[in-house]
Amino acid sequence: MSNTQHPPFLPRANPPTWLGVMGGGQLGRMFAHAAQAMGYKVAVLEPSLECPAGQVAERLVNADYTDNVALGQLAALCSAVTTEFENVPADSMNLLAQGSFVAPAGNCVAIAQDRVLEKRFFVDCAPQSGVMPAPHKVIASFEDIEAIDDDLLPGILKTVRMGYDGKGQVRVKSREDVRAAFEAMGQVTCLLEKMLPLAYEVSVLTARGVDGASVVYPIAENVHRDGILFTTTVPGPNVSSECARKAQDAARAIVAQLGYVGVLCIEFFVLEDGSLVVNEMAPRPHNSGHYTIDACVTSQFAQQVRAMARLPLGDCRQHSPAVMLNILGDVWFDGDSADAKPREPAWDHVLALPGAFLHLYGKDDPRRGRKMGHVTFVAPTLAEAQEQLRAACAILGIAP
Repeated sequence: MSNTQHPPFLPRANPPTWLGVMGGGQLGRMFAHAAQAMGYKVAVLEPSLECPAGQVAERLVNADYTDNVALGQLAALCSAVTTEFENVPADSMNLLAQGSFVAPAGNCVAIAQDRVLEKRFFVDCAPQSGVMPAPHKVIASFEDIEAIDDDLLPGILKTVRMGYDGKGQVRVKSREDVRAAFEAMGQVTCLLEKMLPLAYEVSVLTARGVDGASVVYPIAENVHRDGILFTTTVPGPNVSSECARKAQDAARAIVAQLGYVGVLCIEFFVLEDGSLVVNEMAPRPHNSGHYTIDACVTSQFAQQVRAMARLPLGDCRQHSPAVMLNILGDVWFDGDSADAKPREPAWDHVLALPGAFLHLYGKDDPRRGRKMGHVTFVAPTLAEAQEQLRAACAILGIAP
């Protein structure tokens, strides 16, 4: 498709060009910063008045994601609308598309927010991507549990919808475990995935424009703790050039097969034998891509702005090795006591470390396990960035 068929939504001084975002979390906040830097005004639709994105956007449409009147207001105001989290109703995205350009489209969001549809898509896409998901089975009844193939156990039982950051997931070793977990989850439809010999996890951040052009960022290697992303290291210290090539090629094939527009993050497992397994995808910028703000020519958020505004995609070249550390509310507390009172971490000591970039999300209620911000360390070498990470962990009382 030529750009004449899809003219860009250029930033204007008067009247301004508005971009909309569904969701008021920290991803929406960082999106707003990027859009405003490029000359756009930002409107956020979010049911909570106190939200990170609402603090910085020019307009907050305070309504539920399914409020047709509010959706109509957002579509009428904004040239283009995106989402900052995958669980926004796909029907709402489709409704917005009647009056505004929507990226990603509702059908792409629908696939990513349903594990069954997502796995089916990955299987159908395997001839193009060259990568399969883990062996799996839909569990919708106790009869399905009885029919589980022995080879699928041990595994992980996951709710089909609304699972993130380790939520809605239970490790199971036997049919009895599956039965108990299925019961505890309220007998909602689940997916049983076989546990594989995992060496490490990588994520591939890619972006595709309305004209079909696409770019892929360097491969990020991730470490999780308690189901929540702990660190992202780029370049991944364990990622071979062959593994990186396979993952990037698979990402290009997946984003093309989806007909996707915008930033998409795809998580892969690298197994002990070096083979690649596709795990899941997020139709938005991603926690593991936060390093791009400080270490790449074009951040993932600026890339999202470019894609939804139908501008040329930006250079995703990484100019410095980087390590990103997630900051959870735990660092505001000393020890594990339930009576501990929060106190502000020693950000001055963290910022004294070479190459440290602090990003706090404007949340005024630190709670254990809550994402409050991140710190990215950039350095001439990966070893130096990792050294600063360890120093920051010591300052903040985080086990490295």
